[in-house]
Amino acid sequence: MKQANLNSISLHDDLEEAYRVLRLEAEALLTLAQGLDESFQKALNIIMETEGRIILAGIGKSGHVAHKIAATFSSTGTPAFFIHPSEASHGDLGMITPKDTLLILSLSGETAELSDIIAYAKRFNILIIAITCKRGSLLSKAAKCTLLLPSFVEACPLGLAPTTSTTLMLGLGDAMAVSLLKRKGFSENDFKNLHPGGRLGKKLLHVADLMRPYEELPLVSKETLMSEALVTMTEKGFGCIGVLNERGQLMGIVTDGDLRRHMSSDLLNKKVEDIMTHSPKTIFSSSFAGEAVGFMNRNAITNLFVLEENTDKLVGLLRLHDCLREGLV
Repeated sequence: MKQANLNSISLHDDLEEAYRVLRLEAEALLTLAQGLDESFQKALNIIMETEGRIILAGIGKSGHVAHKIAATFSSTGTPAFFIHPSEASHGDLGMITPKDTLLILSLSGETAELSDIIAYAKRFNILIIAITCKRGSLLSKAAKCTLLLPSFVEACPLGLAPTTSTTLMLGLGDAMAVSLLKRKGFSENDFKNLHPGGRLGKKLLHVADLMRPYEELPLVSKETLMSEALVTMTEKGFGCIGVLNERGQLMGIVTDGDLRRHMSSDLLNKKVEDIMTHSPKTIFSSSFAGEAVGFMNRNAITNLFVLEENTDKLVGLLRLHDCLREGLV
């Protein structure tokens, strides 16, 4: 393989080639989007009516794309998995049940390795959705629904390496997954349940997941003397106390900063309401924890009392320290 002299390659040449590739793929995606028709909706209907799993299959680069589509489906509320056609021919066909639907990817629709899985599907009346370029292919003829890819030019200058074609398949898979997500009313809470780990899972934590519950809160009435309030503040160890009115509603907060600002010889004889900060900043328990961290950072505070949405009932306390411990920054 002949290699170019690195010193002879200009930045302009590299960027020009990158632009050519991305432009070709972007134009192909736009053509795909503009050409979608009732077949797309039919495919969604078949998937929605499937009692079992959506089973993805493909060979080569199409197989890699099928892997990704299966993962995206599963993480957005449509249970799916990938099966390798060659492995299927050696026993893995047993993973497919009559309640499942096959989503098979093949540019030509004539890939030899797909023949066994297609024959198996026909034998047991398992529905097939095909993604292919050729409507008259073996795969398309066996399919209940065919999603036909538009004409395209591979971005590979040799016209050999799957580039534009796999981009089209991947984009179509994403379009299906997101359309199904919207149909099913898949929520942020549903997403969180399927993504409990990693940074994504942490981003979806709610304030209610991290807050200290009401029974642990440092709370006093507005008539309480500071001598008693300081004992409560020290015992709880949160660096603040919440001040309640006669109806038990949060009306103020006393922080370490308030103590420093009102430091005097008669501090202990004052009432809490004399030194508290009125109308403290709060957040709803249904808010995302990441949102709360940003709110605390912008306001240079480390504690937020938490209210129940719609009722404004005090239900907890969120500490910046607890958020940071969970990796929320």
